[in-house]
Amino acid sequence: METLATSVRQSWLSWFFRGTLILGFLILAGRLSELQIIKGNYFRTLAEGNRIRRVPIVAARGKILARGGEILVGNKVEDLAGVSQDEIITEYVRDYPLGPKFAHLSGYLGEVNPEEVGKINPECPEKGPRQGGTLVGRSGLEEGYECLLAGIDGEELVEVDTGGRKIRTLGKRNPTTGHDLKTSIHLGLQEKVAEVMAEVKGAAIVVEPATGRILALYSSPSFDPKLFIEKTDSEKISQLLTDENLPLFNRAIGGQYHPGSVFKPLVAIAALEEGKVDKNYLFEDKGVITIKTLYGDFSYYNWYFSQYGATEGKINLARAIARSTDTFFYTLGELLGINKLVEWEKKFGLGEGTEIDIPGEIGGLVPSPEWKEKAKGEPWFLGNTYHVSIGQGDLSLTPLEVTRITSTIANGGRLCSFKIGEEGDCQDLKIKEVNLSLVKEGMVEACRPGGTGYTFFDFKPQVACKTGTAETNEDGKTHAWFTVFAPADFPEVAATVLVERGGEGSKVAGPLAREILDYWFSK
Repeated sequence: METLATSVRQSWLSWFFRGTLILGFLILAGRLSELQIIKGNYFRTLAEGNRIRRVPIVAARGKILARGGEILVGNKVEDLAGVSQDEIITEYVRDYPLGPKFAHLSGYLGEVNPEEVGKINPECPEKGPRQGGTLVGRSGLEEGYECLLAGIDGEELVEVDTGGRKIRTLGKRNPTTGHDLKTSIHLGLQEKVAEVMAEVKGAAIVVEPATGRILALYSSPSFDPKLFIEKTDSEKISQLLTDENLPLFNRAIGGQYHPGSVFKPLVAIAALEEGKVDKNYLFEDKGVITIKTLYGDFSYYNWYFSQYGATEGKINLARAIARSTDTFFYTLGELLGINKLVEWEKKFGLGEGTEIDIPGEIGGLVPSPEWKEKAKGEPWFLGNTYHVSIGQGDLSLTPLEVTRITSTIANGGRLCSFKIGEEGDCQDLKIKEVNLSLVKEGMVEACRPGGTGYTFFDFKPQVACKTGTAETNEDGKTHAWFTVFAPADFPEVAATVLVERGGEGSKVAGPLAREILDYWFSK
């Protein structure tokens, strides 16, 4: 028989189970509402993401072409695995057919760094923000003309199954190929210059004096740009980055060197233009100039006297250039004064760079009394002027700046910016023709019997040249220079060769310059 207590207990349990069941339904309903209403869009998007993929289509970069249309830097096609195992995606990979022969001009490609990801290149905002993993130009023309060469990547929207296999294409935006860059580089000459300079450390440049356009430029040692694309040999890349010979360093535009006697034609121009000397000026070389000061007597020698104990006797300006007579140029520097000499160095653009259209160029060091006081806390002495007057002391120039001096004399006194991928500008320095002719005469005589440029004594057509042997801070080590333009009367080319710590200019740099001009005038 059921008691009252039993009935009450059963009623309470019944309601407890009913309440628990109702609460469970409420919780379930609430969770379903959250999933469907509140987080529905989130899970819908997540599901779509599992089903739809965005496949980037990398745009081909524009080609870099020689003046004759030959490909200096191009692209090769590689097939890569796509979103599924049975699909192939074609990708363009940068190709450097000249390898080390063109490396400092071409530059190379490297991945965008974390600081660049998502940012827009302000020079070409239409390209959009840079994405992680994409390649951009690093150094050379690749960097200098990044906005021209770089394309705009495309994208394919595809539907895939749970195994990642492509079902269908939902949409596609085709990539836009970058624009080609036609340069002033002469392919054959570039290869010849690279061949000639391959075994030395230094730089060589050949330009058109009339326009300032660069025909060939090479820095040695060099490197192979494809290493940075393939990344298959990390040991070689590591060696390249740590090599004490600095193969990545472009010596032609970034190296500062004492120019030595290749600087003397500029000193001659300055002295003539300032009316300190003329074609009738005669100087008697005694082999040495001694100056007396409160600090003692200081002697400054001519190279001919130091090496052979001989003197030049009475000489004019043209003969002094031909023979590279130091005592003559000490005297010109003294007649000019350092401030006027600095003024003419600035007129020739020294210390400012040549405006070449690849990154990495620096200007040389043009010392002055103000500079010395600030940098060294010392006054300027006459001996400092003597040193600068023969291209020594604290004066240092890049090989490209030396080429600019020679080119300006060759083209009749027009200072041109040097360019590779575009036209340059030229400024008339208004140097008197009679003075230019006198300096040219001396440079022509330098490459005739009796001059210092003996490697060109038998060269046809006639050239105008200047040798240079510049002392360094290492005992017995000198930079070897040779700068030349040809033909002397109507110059087609101006060239400069530097062999770093290589010896005498006439013996070391001169033969290399001869090989380069032999090629040019035999083509």
